Amino acid sequence: MPKKKTPEGASSKGINPNVMGLRPEVLEQPITQTLELNYMPYAMSVIVSRAIPEIDGFKPSHRKLLYTMYQMKLLGGARTKSANVVGATMKLNPHGDAAIYDTMVRLSKGYGALLHPFVDSKGNFGKVYSRDMAWAASRYTEVRLDAICAELFRDIDQDTVDFVDNYDGKMKEPTLLPTSFPNVLVSANQGIAVGMASSLCGFNLGEVCDTTIAFLKNPDHDILSTLKAPDLPTGGELLYDPAALSEIYRTGRGSFKVRSKWRYDKANNLIEVYEIPYSTTTEAIMDKVVELIKAGKLKEISDIRDETDLSGLKLTIDLKRGTDPDKLMAKLFRSTPLQDSQSCNFNILIAGMPKVMGVREILDEWVAWRMESVRRRVYYAMGRKKEKLHLLKGLRRILLDIDRAIQIIRDTEEDAEVVPNLMIGFGIDQVQAEYVADIRLRNINKEYILKRTQEVDALEEEIADLEDTVNSPKRIRSIIIGELEEVKKKYALPRRTDIIYDHEVQAEAFEEDDTPDYPVHLFFSQEGYLKKITPQSLRMASDQKYKDGDGPFLQWEANNKDELLVFTDKQQCYKTRLSEFDDTKASALGDYLPSKLTMEPEERAIWACIPGDYSGNLLFFFDNGKVARVELSAYQTQTKRKKLTGAYSDKAPLVAAFLLKEDFEIAVISTEGRCMIFHTASLNPKTTRSTQGVNVMTLKPKYRVEKVLPLDQSPIVNAARYRARSLPIAGALMKEEDRGEEQMSLM
Repeated sequence: MPKKKTPEGASSKGINPNVMGLRPEVLEQPITQTLELNYMPYAMSVIVSRAIPEIDGFKPSHRKLLYTMYQMKLLGGARTKSANVVGATMKLNPHGDAAIYDTMVRLSKGYGALLHPFVDSKGNFGKVYSRDMAWAASRYTEVRLDAICAELFRDIDQDTVDFVDNYDGKMKEPTLLPTSFPNVLVSANQGIAVGMASSLCGFNLGEVCDTTIAFLKNPDHDILSTLKAPDLPTGGELLYDPAALSEIYRTGRGSFKVRSKWRYDKANNLIEVYEIPYSTTTEAIMDKVVELIKAGKLKEISDIRDETDLSGLKLTIDLKRGTDPDKLMAKLFRSTPLQDSQSCNFNILIAGMPKVMGVREILDEWVAWRMESVRRRVYYAMGRKKEKLHLLKGLRRILLDIDRAIQIIRDTEEDAEVVPNLMIGFGIDQVQAEYVADIRLRNINKEYILKRTQEVDALEEEIADLEDTVNSPKRIRSIIIGELEEVKKKYALPRRTDIIYDHEVQAEAFEEDDTPDYPVHLFFSQEGYLKKITPQSLRMASDQKYKDGDGPFLQWEANNKDELLVFTDKQQCYKTRLSEFDDTKASALGDYLPSKLTMEPEERAIWACIPGDYSGNLLFFFDNGKVARVELSAYQTQTKRKKLTGAYSDKAPLVAAFLLKEDFEIAVISTEGRCMIFHTASLNPKTTRSTQGVNVMTLKPKYRVEKVLPLDQSPIVNAARYRARSLPIAGALMKEEDRGEEQMSLM
């Protein structure tokens, strides 16, 4: 056959699509199919097999590492190089040596991320409270299992948990570890999956055991009475908030505050911080303090340095002469990570499904799982005893005529016929016959056989007791309670995190607002620019400058310490203080609120007000003729929240808004040219921010509310013509003399 000609610019082995100007073939795939076939399996793998812990308190990576160390007989044995453990673990966990070693570091005593570390380490394993302190390579460090791991593997070889094949099918590994205490509540654990996350804080082992015992005895036990609060490996002081902790215990979500422990060295006029919140690092604290010092907001500090050494963490803060250390620390707690919030999201895999649970639900699931593990263990022991009893019953039959048994064996010509002949001669089964046939010659005496057969009665009693246990949830609960008491006695430690009950009183004692207070004038433009100008500056130049296409909208007189509520077209309210805005001049454009308040993309500021003491109401007028009167107190928050969602109803566009301190008459004008006037006292206030309001003006389908004005600010002359006797009404067509000039609205 003649050879095919190769096109110019193409190789004989294959056409280069780039050279030929050809495009490679692109296979199109619907996005729904991509999500189903590609993304969802990946997401489920991350959720189920990597990031979310299960009821034993471990992720797969933790479980594989610890089980490998258990198989290496590192429980109670000598330490071995970490590299040996990492290499052996790769038979179960094929994610690479770096990932395995990182897991080992976080479980180690040296790193200090757990209240009860599972890896007894030797060497440099870094520190959980340091962002930059690197741990040594695995070839330098040594590890073994800590003594508490005996409670993780208790009776693991007695069918307490299921085993599955590893990734290549050459080994078996446990699906869970049969922990004899609720490790899921004791060991802190965090993970980020796809579309969900998990954040479990640690609790004191003794308190967890007491709570579990009380729960086993009484399912309605008040958990907060025995499980006082979380206990963190890095110590610190937990600011006790009963409402917040109750919410965490009930829903599995929420947060609590922890602050650092410190002491004052009067001789050297310095402060030493020796315990910090679990959620931060020494570097993060120092960076923030240095930032505040450079900004001139911490003038009491002359120097800060990290003096952490082998004896533990220590941050030293040198004070300037005359500084009150208590007031300074109160200020640092407010403005630095020396006081931080710890978030909780108790998301746990239950039967392969992620579930966010409160403490009571977690205990309920753990108790159910542990009862099944103990029941399986008892059933396994009962099975072994039944097998032994079965053999001894066969041996007892031999006791009736030992000589005959010997004669049967001697008269049997073939070895394979010994067992069948014994089965026929004594009426026993194959297992019993095999056992008899394997008895050594020296043991074929009445004394030996009598001693063995005397065990039958004792075994039958033990088996009956085990059968009763298997079928008695009450007895299984008693076994679990006994094990929990034993665990508490052997491993419980005092709390590391102190609980501070009077922190609010202390905070009020040292609360010091050093923000200067003085009168200011505010100018809010149509495009969302805000200017804060002092009266002195305004007297010098009062002509306001605006961007092209922009113009004046709102103007107030206020004080520098006042709060400002800014409402946006995305039904959100941003809370800020005027002190956060720089004083400016009339000739400047001011601060662009979407940027200043870090609003969402394309979000626009459309109205603002000074709430003062949060008395009074807000009026929201919508273009569908409805108006909502919301109590201003609905926007007051106990915490320093910066943003409130659902600030007003999203059912119709907002036309106008008013801060209502006293009731007044107001005019509503539609695009049809109709007007109605009503008194705001006829509206009942609501406490729900997103209420749709009540209808005050009935509109034809193609018309909308165009503008809303207080009556005393409107050009209306014939007010009586438009006053409403009842609500809602359509309003009257406006006369020419009542129209006046075009008014501004939010639209």
